[in-house]
Amino acid sequence: MARVTTPPPIATLGELRAAGHSSKPLRAELRDNLLARLRTGVDPWPGLHGFSESVIPQLERALIAGHDIVLLGERGQGKTRLLRSLIGLLDEWSPVIEGSELGEHPEEPITPASKRRAAELGVDLPVAWRHRDERYSEKLATPDTSVADLIGDVDPMKVAEGRSLGDPETIHFGLIPRSHRGIVAINELPDLAERIQVAMLNVMEERDIQIRGYVLRLPLDVLVVASANPEDYTNRGRIITPLKDRFGAEIRTHYPLEIADEVAVIRQEAHLVAQVPDVLIEVLARFTRNLRHSSAVDQRSGVSARFAIAGAETIAAAALHRAAINGEEEAVARVVDLETAVEVLGGKIEFETGEEGRESEVLTHLLRTALAEVVREHFRGLDLALLVEAIEDGATIATGAQTTARDFLSGLPVLGESEVYDDIGERIGAANDGERACAVELALEGLYLARRIGKESGGGETVYG
Repeated sequence: MARVTTPPPIATLGELRAAGHSSKPLRAELRDNLLARLRTGVDPWPGLHGFSESVIPQLERALIAGHDIVLLGERGQGKTRLLRSLIGLLDEWSPVIEGSELGEHPEEPITPASKRRAAELGVDLPVAWRHRDERYSEKLATPDTSVADLIGDVDPMKVAEGRSLGDPETIHFGLIPRSHRGIVAINELPDLAERIQVAMLNVMEERDIQIRGYVLRLPLDVLVVASANPEDYTNRGRIITPLKDRFGAEIRTHYPLEIADEVAVIRQEAHLVAQVPDVLIEVLARFTRNLRHSSAVDQRSGVSARFAIAGAETIAAAALHRAAINGEEEAVARVVDLETAVEVLGGKIEFETGEEGRESEVLTHLLRTALAEVVREHFRGLDLALLVEAIEDGATIATGAQTTARDFLSGLPVLGESEVYDDIGERIGAANDGERACAVELALEGLYLARRIGKESGGGETVYG
């Protein structure tokens, strides 16, 4: 998150006390900041869509209760983004003992080294300030993750310096102890080997750490949050029962339930190199929704939001490619570009076993279904009879991935005094030639899907007639 202010100009424990600062447990800090935002009407979860009636209330209750949290959900449901949003509930700046390994509060040293320094220096104990970004640690659980990575191990270099093996200062702390007074997030928790999960038990409950026979009673103040795919319990691994029991809250995430939320996610996350009209984003959102309800798709794997995001980026790239080749001033995606997305997105979907060889057919059918839904939504009640009559009388309309918007529009049949083309453009709020061409292509595709006109495709060109 952006640094809004500069750190306070306080450099010693004495100055900290004089300023009236008091330490606060991590969970109390998160709770107080969350409640303060809720009271003032400030959204604690910016950029999250579709969770306001389900996931967010559960998460807020878990934080107020001070629980460790595990999020369960299929891929691409925003679990990691949700975990990272917790950073915004931390104080922007937090004091630590300067140079301390675990970032302890100056009033509450917990390691032998910090306690010794505090006793020797008293009010002159040096203070540094940590930004909230530095109080969030994230680890992707992989099968090769070790106990040393998460908890710690004996540091041979410290032993070589002359310290005895019985000296607790020979320990090199792992990720969780180093997240003291902060949040540690573990993505894909079931991928951790069961013996590694066992090593987390004491940290999660007793808040102490055990390393190679050492038992250090360190009062760690850390919030452990994790994410997992429910199917991982039976496929790659599982969360062992004792560890699962230590998470105070288990929250199920889900894909956006409303099209508007799906569209908002695509708009927010996609990095578009060209203009993509809202109507095409809606087609991709409905296409993704159809895939999530298709019996041909393995729903245990899920259809990630990244599918639609990658689709939007692909059709934007197709538009920019066309503009560069043909010298168009404005690069605007059109319906004809949707085919380019289908060609490259198939690999992001897991199909059911009996669907081998039909993947392209399934994708094309569901895209057409999405197009038909969007046409009904935006062109309901619009009279296109004159356009149909012109085509029945022999007119043809050609378009293609390399056909410019201006060439496409100039090739439309003349419909006398009719303003049907303007009406089509107005239905989607078209403001330039690219958007008008997109609107007319959508209307033509709707007529084709309703079997009112024909269509032939091949060689990179599509002809309605």
